[in-house]
Amino acid sequence: MTKLPRILLAPGLEASRIVTGLWQVADQEREGRVLDHAAAAAAMAEYADAGFDSFDMADHYGGAEQIFSRFRLADGQAQVFTKWVPTPGPMTREVVREGVGRSIARLGCIPDLMQFHWWSFHHPAWLDALREMAAMRAEGALHHIGVTNFDTDHLRVAVKQGIPVATNQLSFSLLDRRAAGDMSAFCLAHGVKLLAYGTLGGGFLSERWLGREAPAEIADWSKMKYRRFIAAMGGWDAFQRVLRAAGEIARRHGVSLSNVATRWVLDQPAVGAVILGARLTEAEHRADNLRLFSFALDAEDHERLGHAFAATTPIPGDCGDEYRRPPFLTASGDLSHHLDSLPKAYTATEFRPGRLRVDSGSTWESLCGYSRAVRVGARILVSGTTATHTDGSVVCPGDAAGQAVYVLDKVAAALEALGGTLDDVVQTRIWLRDANDWEGVGRVHGRAFATARPANTLVEVARLVGPYLVEIEAEAVVDAV
Repeated sequence: MTKLPRILLAPGLEASRIVTGLWQVADQEREGRVLDHAAAAAAMAEYADAGFDSFDMADHYGGAEQIFSRFRLADGQAQVFTKWVPTPGPMTREVVREGVGRSIARLGCIPDLMQFHWWSFHHPAWLDALREMAAMRAEGALHHIGVTNFDTDHLRVAVKQGIPVATNQLSFSLLDRRAAGDMSAFCLAHGVKLLAYGTLGGGFLSERWLGREAPAEIADWSKMKYRRFIAAMGGWDAFQRVLRAAGEIARRHGVSLSNVATRWVLDQPAVGAVILGARLTEAEHRADNLRLFSFALDAEDHERLGHAFAATTPIPGDCGDEYRRPPFLTASGDLSHHLDSLPKAYTATEFRPGRLRVDSGSTWESLCGYSRAVRVGARILVSGTTATHTDGSVVCPGDAAGQAVYVLDKVAAALEALGGTLDDVVQTRIWLRDANDWEGVGRVHGRAFATARPANTLVEVARLVGPYLVEIEAEAVVDAV
């Protein structure tokens, strides 16, 4: 069996630098179609025999976990990464263990890496889920924990809370270079490895599209998703500049354009492995993928790509943003409707005609006679908010920026319960215990309010009530529909 280069993702977790992704099983099984699981398991065995013995899947990738179980029973040796993707809601011990346990039962083993995805950080139970997963790991019921599509701010909160996050799986390619910035810097500083998917842009980063006109229609979900990235990076002409540069480098080294695109991602310092998708029983590119390790990109290559990048527009937002806003295309299709159907963290009640309020459940709200937020007409006023979790614990003690992330999630949740969003905010006030924390907190504020740009006041105070480093209040005006 061929052995691919391997890397230590975390102590005790060594993986192939090319991981075979099974997200396309969901596409192959859509509209009632079902893969032949025996044939798909045999195809997995061929991958493992060729040295591609690390597989990535999820609980919503069609029958991927069941196919792996069948392969495992027949052939044995392989490494499995999977994902638990729950609907936001209370994450009790029972809920977490049942959800994670379903994947374990389908796989027939404890996965080498159990990854966690959360649809809306405005619902705070994601921390409860990760805490319980960490408890399972401490017991030996899980081996390693990863996250998927976490932005830098929320990865920071998880790590600062002591969650042993080994990896963050996210989009990273010549089309989408967001992860090369703050995300990579944070991961390198805190020992988190990136698992990069989308490195071939759903197939767009190949000779097939070099010099071609933009497609009028796209049939498969993966290409629909990456066509959006092409539009965001400056359009088809900008994409063709990048493709031409990669094609010239490919000819120089005698490899494929796809090899160049993947090698560029693999060389990024925070990247542990790239995830290359497979359509089991339909097509395979193993021989071409093995050529990734036959060449290296040099300074001339990087300069050529740099010139092409200069003509593109940076993708807005941070990593994973595309999964938390329309059009919400994922491996399972267009899930835009989920944005409206996701349960809210708080519930609004009408306490007098024309006035609504939100309570977060804190004992202090009734004791001291205040609400988390109140709506009167078009105005929503959110009380001074601290990084107090639902169990009363302080989130990110000692880290003002991390606390600000959690605080603004609570503010957003309160606004949403009352029919508003962060984009409706017109005024914020920030109190800091230490003025030296202004920049970290300010940058968090800037990312949250990049569109709204509200009026703002930031002051240092002698102390805050409780062990907090920052407190924030907000006022919003909701436009009439």
